[in-house]
Amino acid sequence: MKGTNSSNPAGFILLGFSDQPQLETILLLVVSIIYVLTLVGNTAIILVSYLNPKLHKPMYFFLSNLSFLDLCFTTSIVPQMLWNLKGPEKTISYTGCVIQLYVALGLGSTECILLTVMAYDRFNAICRPLHYGVIMHPKLLRHLAAVAWISGFVESTVQTILIFQLPLCSHHRVDDFMCEEPALIKIACVNTTFLENELSVASVLYVVIPLGLILVSYGCIARSVLRIKSAEGRRKAFGTCGSHLLIVVLFFGTIISVYIRPKSKYTQNHSRLLTLFYTVVTPSLSPLIYTLRNKEVKWALRRLLWRDPRQEEM
Repeated sequence: MKGTNSSNPAGFILLGFSDQPQLETILLLVVSIIYVLTLVGNTAIILVSYLNPKLHKPMYFFLSNLSFLDLCFTTSIVPQMLWNLKGPEKTISYTGCVIQLYVALGLGSTECILLTVMAYDRFNAICRPLHYGVIMHPKLLRHLAAVAWISGFVESTVQTILIFQLPLCSHHRVDDFMCEEPALIKIACVNTTFLENELSVASVLYVVIPLGLILVSYGCIARSVLRIKSAEGRRKAFGTCGSHLLIVVLFFGTIISVYIRPKSKYTQNHSRLLTLFYTVVTPSLSPLIYTLRNKEVKWALRRLLWRDPRQEEM
């Protein structure tokens, strides 16, 4: 087939924002700062959740899983992005592209399931408080976390194999700053209807259904909270869910825009910016949101950083 290459190419050219050199310079600085904040913030969440006995609760077990996931997610994307932003070389090897797609897709799918599991935890905490300790026992927590991680990478394995089975156009120019499935599908030199339909099915299974379950959980939570007579009780109940709900809105909002929206709705630049948001910005916001809105995390961080003896008495 003319213009195709059915064998493994030497590598790919990630076009990214190469048509806007001034924007690349700004992004290099901004993304570098955000990446450092992501590493520091998520590492801090993992440390306080592990070291502080008062945070040995289901909510913080899942939060530490989310923080570890975000660390891995950004690290699978950002170093390569920074390397491409700083110079004229915009390439990634074939093996590097396969690994990046597999890891990023697996972690992104895992996050969809993990956020759903976290909503289930909040549902039990607020709607079934008397049975919460019995329902969310340590064995179930480990099983739920394992289901999230395993299901995410099972989906990634299937998608990655299907993508790299396609014969690719000889130019190997990926119109994105990372090896992402929609961008790779565009450089295939065969009819991709089957793969696009398969991607739609995967989006329903890993985006639409989890989001639907989260919304149902929060509907039940809202109904239970509104039955609480004291304003202080309602405020405290909503406070325990606010951080998680905000992360859900940020993550699923951009994921839906990239994977489910009509293709003609946004320009390619808008699509790249949306991808940049959920791959780089959202992971950096999670620690900030949980720290600002959660008194237990703020207290644990102060104790970890300053170890004020007066905090021991609180």
